[in-house]
Amino acid sequence: MDYATLSRISVKNLTVMHVLLMTHSVTSTANILCVTPSSVSKALGQLRAQLNDELFFRRGNQLAPTQYALSIGPAIHNVLSNMNGIFQQGEFLPETFTGMLSLSMRESTFELFAPQLGKISQRLSDHAQLVISTKEQFSFEALLSGKIDFLLLPHDISQPPTHSKSLIWKTILSDEMVCLMNPAHPLSNEALTIEKYLSYRHIRVIDKDLAEPYFEQTLTQRHGARNIAAMVADFGSAALMCQHSPYLFTCSKRWAETALQGKGLVAKALPFDYGQVAYSLVWNTVSLNNPACRWLHDQLVGDTAEI
Repeated sequence: MDYATLSRISVKNLTVMHVLLMTHSVTSTANILCVTPSSVSKALGQLRAQLNDELFFRRGNQLAPTQYALSIGPAIHNVLSNMNGIFQQGEFLPETFTGMLSLSMRESTFELFAPQLGKISQRLSDHAQLVISTKEQFSFEALLSGKIDFLLLPHDISQPPTHSKSLIWKTILSDEMVCLMNPAHPLSNEALTIEKYLSYRHIRVIDKDLAEPYFEQTLTQRHGARNIAAMVADFGSAALMCQHSPYLFTCSKRWAETALQGKGLVAKALPFDYGQVAYSLVWNTVSLNNPACRWLHDQLVGDTAEI
């Protein structure tokens, strides 16, 4: 280990780098760290010299990270998380917490977990923030770099959310799939067979992280491929299209029973064995060094019993 080099790199500068990778702004970084913009610029200059890389270049009103800056982001997050674990000892008190906790999820997941997330937010102090982003904004890479604390995702049990060794996932809520259709659909008053299921066109929700979902693979191999009429960004859009078309929409039973967009649609059990589905919490191994993250983890895992 090169102790001489390490002794010249300050935790303050690494913290500045970490926040810059999240904000892409000197001013925003200064506001978060409660320092002056000139202090942030000075720290960035020191890091550029120490790491022999430009790290950020200006693009319009924002700072765009170099490829090298992006590549070291996860390592910096790990270092800071471990340091935070050393200094943040003792019991976590949510009523005195003044920081920020962050999650990312699909809009369909939010609709299902909104009551629990509302209760969790109310347990925090008036000066704390619970920030909930979309999976499209922040996904697995954001977990690795520390931009978010947790991901909450639906998935096939046979297709876990991640295979990364740095990320942990835990199933917290089981579910099953149903087929939705509008009440005027020819199948609404009939038993749903696999032949009838495949004879109609379908709506599919886009997931950029899954090139070929396990559900789709299993169906195609055993019975044949679905005829996809439309691909949409989220469950709500799919359900609304289902309301106004003869298309079928296959989705989470829990979501269908909860979401307002699903009200009035007819739900039928799927006529084939598609495996098990669930909602899982995903996090970076170092995140639980943070007492606040440990508390949020415990709340999310424990509160699912109420759903």
